[in-house]
Amino acid sequence: MAFPLPKPQAPQLPQHLLRTIDCQQGAVRAVRFNADGNYLLSCGSDKSLKLWSASRGTPLKTYSGHGYEVLDADGSYDNSQICSCSSDKTVILWDVATGQVSRKLRGHAGKVNCVQFNEEATVILSGSIDGTVRCWDTRSRRFEPIQVLDEARDSISSVKVAQHELLTGSVDGRLRRYDLRMGQLYVDFINSPITCVCFSQDGQCTLTSTLDSTVRLLDKSTGEMLGEYTGHKMKGYKLDCCLSGKDTHVLSCSEDGHVYCWDLVEGSLSLKLPVGKAVVQSLSFHPTETRLLTAMEGRVQVWGAEPEETEEAMAT
Repeated sequence: MAFPLPKPQAPQLPQHLLRTIDCQQGAVRAVRFNADGNYLLSCGSDKSLKLWSASRGTPLKTYSGHGYEVLDADGSYDNSQICSCSSDKTVILWDVATGQVSRKLRGHAGKVNCVQFNEEATVILSGSIDGTVRCWDTRSRRFEPIQVLDEARDSISSVKVAQHELLTGSVDGRLRRYDLRMGQLYVDFINSPITCVCFSQDGQCTLTSTLDSTVRLLDKSTGEMLGEYTGHKMKGYKLDCCLSGKDTHVLSCSEDGHVYCWDLVEGSLSLKLPVGKAVVQSLSFHPTETRLLTAMEGRVQVWGAEPEETEEAMAT
């Protein structure tokens, strides 16, 4: 007698608040998991960048060297370096262990909104309000960028790199994808200022959030619209969007104090996560687990699919 196979479990979503971290660095402008998800980075309006243990919420190091608020940061694949950018027009490369500034990169004409390492951490890519993306060699002592991409007609709000491809979002409403190996540029016009862009995990799609309170999923190679996700509020702030670890759900910050989470295929709202009473400024999804970071005002929240067992409960 054959038993029916058990139904595949629906992918769980990070809906249980595991801990809240009071960062004590003014307003948190961005929060990011590192490459393996064991640490998190918080960017503060008090000019500081902080490194935390993701599992305990304990502070590990503070990085001070920017002259104005820190807007974005990224950790290298081997956790030895961090890059950060700021309203002070600079990009800083940090040595994680010592907390010292390895390089301070100047060249942007205005505040630098976004920053990311390439996969080998040999290049830092930074996007600025001056409309350019600058590519910096982390190993050379040269102070000039190795490449300047100046096709945008307005501020660059978001950059993402995957292998030989670079994705940029701009306030001019254009999503630009550079194939660095082939020297090609592909442009998709979205009729609203873009606040965040990202690749899907499988590399086939791109995700963009825009100031018309819409998140769009596009086919990377054709630019065809595959999905539109609405219901959240994004009118005046540069807020993050992302995909869950297995590309099952689309997530977005919102100005109404929630994180919205939609089913990628159906487009239906799966979860409306109540974070607080203010704007959810930033979010980051764990690279391998069902965990989510959110940032609101001066605090970072860590969310999981299951409530964490306390040590007392485990001891009994």
